[in-house]
Amino acid sequence: MFAFSAILLFFWKGVIGQIRYSVSEEQQDGTVVGNIAKDLGIDSRTLKERGFRIVSASRDSLFNVNQDDGILYLSKRLDREEICEKSITCVINLKIAVENPLEVHYVGVEILDINDNAPSFPEKNKQLEIWESALPGARYQLQAARDLDSGANAVQSYKLTHTDYFRLDIKDRGADGKIPILVLQKPLDRELTKNMRFLLTAVDGGRPPKSGTMEIVVTVLDVNDNMPVFTKDVYSVSLNEDAEIGTTVVQVNATDLDEGSNGEVIYSFGSNADDKLREMFEIDAVTGEITVKGPIDYEVKDNYEIDIQASDKGSIPMKTDKSVVIKIVDVNDNVPEIEVTSFSTEIREDSRPGTTVALISVNDLDSGLNGKVSCSLPEDVPFKLTPSTQNNIYSLVTDAELDREKTYQYDITLTATDAGKPPLTSFKTITVVVSDVNDNSPQFSLSPYMFYVAENNAPGASLFSVSASDCDLNENARVSYQIWRDRGEDKYSSFLNINFENGGIYALQSFDYETIKTFQFLVIASDSGTPSRSSNVTVKVFILDENDNAPVILSPVSTNGSEGVEEIPRNVNAGHLVTKVRAYDADIGYNGWLLFSLQEITDHSLFGLDRYTGQIRTLRSFTETDEAEHKLVIVVKDNGNISLSATATVIIKAVEPKEAFAASDVISAVKDDEENHVTFYLIITLGSVSVLFLISIIVLIVMQCSKTTDYSSKYLQDTSYDGTLCHSIQYRSGDKRYMLVGPRMSIGSTLAPGSNGNTLIVPDRRTRSDEVRV
Repeated sequence: MFAFSAILLFFWKGVIGQIRYSVSEEQQDGTVVGNIAKDLGIDSRTLKERGFRIVSASRDSLFNVNQDDGILYLSKRLDREEICEKSITCVINLKIAVENPLEVHYVGVEILDINDNAPSFPEKNKQLEIWESALPGARYQLQAARDLDSGANAVQSYKLTHTDYFRLDIKDRGADGKIPILVLQKPLDRELTKNMRFLLTAVDGGRPPKSGTMEIVVTVLDVNDNMPVFTKDVYSVSLNEDAEIGTTVVQVNATDLDEGSNGEVIYSFGSNADDKLREMFEIDAVTGEITVKGPIDYEVKDNYEIDIQASDKGSIPMKTDKSVVIKIVDVNDNVPEIEVTSFSTEIREDSRPGTTVALISVNDLDSGLNGKVSCSLPEDVPFKLTPSTQNNIYSLVTDAELDREKTYQYDITLTATDAGKPPLTSFKTITVVVSDVNDNSPQFSLSPYMFYVAENNAPGASLFSVSASDCDLNENARVSYQIWRDRGEDKYSSFLNINFENGGIYALQSFDYETIKTFQFLVIASDSGTPSRSSNVTVKVFILDENDNAPVILSPVSTNGSEGVEEIPRNVNAGHLVTKVRAYDADIGYNGWLLFSLQEITDHSLFGLDRYTGQIRTLRSFTETDEAEHKLVIVVKDNGNISLSATATVIIKAVEPKEAFAASDVISAVKDDEENHVTFYLIITLGSVSVLFLISIIVLIVMQCSKTTDYSSKYLQDTSYDGTLCHSIQYRSGDKRYMLVGPRMSIGSTLAPGSNGNTLIVPDRRTRSDEVRV
């Protein structure tokens, strides 16, 4: 291995030789580069024998060898920049052969550069566009200046004219030369400087040095680095709440120092603006004019702070927010509100004045005078408003005593009026019901009650009823009835019973007019309140006679119809009183009014009977042919609806005057005595009746003056009444009872109270007054 390496080295040194020459560029042709023969050690004699020839070369046309002396010379002008272009070392390798013996030698000719070229830039003007958003330290590489020279004659440095924004940095890329780099020293601001101009100079290393320049024009590109700026610091306006839709509220304005779309401003509501706000206001995106879009209500909100946003149209928009304060000015557009915050629907009628009924609050959503409210009541109600210590709070209290029976309900109209101009008024009606208190006693419809009951009534049947009403309500007005029973004073009340609920009165037994004609008792009406209240009324009952008694004949015959004998002289004249049939009836009125009639008579031409007095008189004188004894059957009837009667037989004997005289003396004496007694009792009876009649008239007048009730409607009506006063008078004389019978009485006649059954009240059909005829 070692032997092989030694042989190779020997061959390299013996066969391949390396000779180097250098020559400056720009030399003219013929310029000697070097003496190859001398350098190879070949003398002149040997040179001729061996000879030189160039076998190959990078540039065959550039060099030539003189065969005589072995000198290498230029065959034409050298231009290193043309031959080697950008090579740092420009070497031309020549292969030269030397013959006899053949030897090959390598000759390298280095073309030496001279500073014959000035640096130059690819372009005279360099346009740089830099965003103003570029940060300090940003590097902008420029194209390097070109210098055809090399080595020290190539570009060695760059110079930059003064600028505050940039500095120059050189990047050495070795064979590629030095590259200038602009470095940003401080932020750019297009709004301050839009364009910059400065020179970049490239200097080579020649002596003297040469240089080349390039103008650099930096255009600062706008970056959306400026936010829109509003022209006012504060936007504050006032707006009436009744502003119409479309009314301009305020116009905002903002400017942007950027240009183009970066400086074009549009307006909008901020993201904090809610939907309600957007319903009330709108903003013009171009002009910034804020207008009223919908209804505004001060009472809902009295001021609005609207977030307005100004935004440019940059690719990345920049936005600026501004608050617009809109103060809503109150307008009297709300009527006062009345609210009953505490209310009792009922109040007792015995409540004292000053009792609280309700709490009234009034409110007006307006402000200032528009929201100042006064409240009032009508003057005709027993209530008043008392202001509370709190504003707009009133107490509705009673101002007078209440009476449910007069007014059970009050519809109170509250009036609330604000102090606006013009004022607004609202009304509210509340209903106060006066609850009942048991402060009224039952009241009877009449006082006293007077009832007329026919005798022989059926036991247990309803006779009449009383009625009382109570002005109170419900239980306080539920009336019950009872009869006041005082055993010591009123024994007849025990014969009666009363319905507890409806006041119907029932008799437990029949009444007999002949036993009792009138009585009175007390009825008590009580309500169901707590405590209960009661009242009483006097009930006067008058028993009405019925035709339940037949006439009784007293004389001249017995009541069982046995015959009575009357003797008269035959020489009596016509009209002679033969006898008088005396009879009585326990009934009164029509039922006790007796009529006499002849049922049977032997001679109708001789005797006559007075139908009212019962007197039997002769119609003519006796004749010889007349029989001495005559029989008369007399019927006595009362005038009841169903007439009752009795009969008697009278035997009249006609005797001679002497016999008749003796008998007449005895009879006259007896009759005179009886007539005297009858006359006495008749006078007393008539006097008593007259006194009772006058008393009844006085009582009746007093009652008619104190009451307007027409009692005549209680009685039966008689269309045939002729206005004649009728009555009968009964009296006793010893064991005999007599009856004075008057003219026919009207069927419609009734007993007057307190008359004891002897005075009758007869309704007057001819007039419509309270007057009665007696």
